[in-house]
Amino acid sequence: MAAIYWFARTADDLADEGSASAHERLNDLAQYRSELLNLHTEGQPSRWPEVMGPLRVEMARHRLPRRLLLDLLDAFEQDVIRTEAGAIYANHDELLEYCSRSANPIGRLLLHLYQVTSPLALEQSDQVCSALQLINFWQDLSVDIPRRRYYLPDDLCFAHRVNFEQITAQRDDAQSAALVQELVNRARALMLAGAPIVRQVPGRSGWELRLVIQGGLRILDKIEGMGCATLRQRPRLRAWDVPVLLWKALWM
Repeated sequence: MAAIYWFARTADDLADEGSASAHERLNDLAQYRSELLNLHTEGQPSRWPEVMGPLRVEMARHRLPRRLLLDLLDAFEQDVIRTEAGAIYANHDELLEYCSRSANPIGRLLLHLYQVTSPLALEQSDQVCSALQLINFWQDLSVDIPRRRYYLPDDLCFAHRVNFEQITAQRDDAQSAALVQELVNRARALMLAGAPIVRQVPGRSGWELRLVIQGGLRILDKIEGMGCATLRQRPRLRAWDVPVLLWKALWM
């Protein structure tokens, strides 16, 4: 899991951190992709040996599906391109398609490590991972919008009479609150649909997954507690939320 984490973390940093231009970020991600594709070539030099070395070992040991790792890189490249263009998502389905590459591969890789392969388990894992990604979007609106990352679906914005000017100005009002509330409801429904996956992941990882799911649901509660006014404020978990998460995780 550590090897997978550092692969994803490093790719995410290449796409998102520092002051590099979009062109430089895409070049770095292309080089990162090339190293992944040539991971088992003898004598292959690496710019990221601390990432690729452990990943090479674990891919051989666990036969990790390379396609899932490539899907993650596709999503990071999409982030760079869309951010540079200030592009918006047309609808909720487009967001879920993005989640299928940015989040769902992580859950599937975890299940692969535990040899959990049933269609139901994969579906529930995708639901949880997509829900977590969406929750992160609605939690981070106040952070993402100034960075030209626009995740509010255009069709729902139109339905709730929230225009692009209001989004970029980060003006919270009754219409934007109703929009965020609908998105919160969708994310919660998706999370609850996938939550039974915790019973198929054994040991410590199963308990950690319970806490992750409860943490996501708790963030949704926090958003609602703020009246869904998150265009300018970011809800976060505090120390006093921990007992609540532990209690709810126990009852899962």
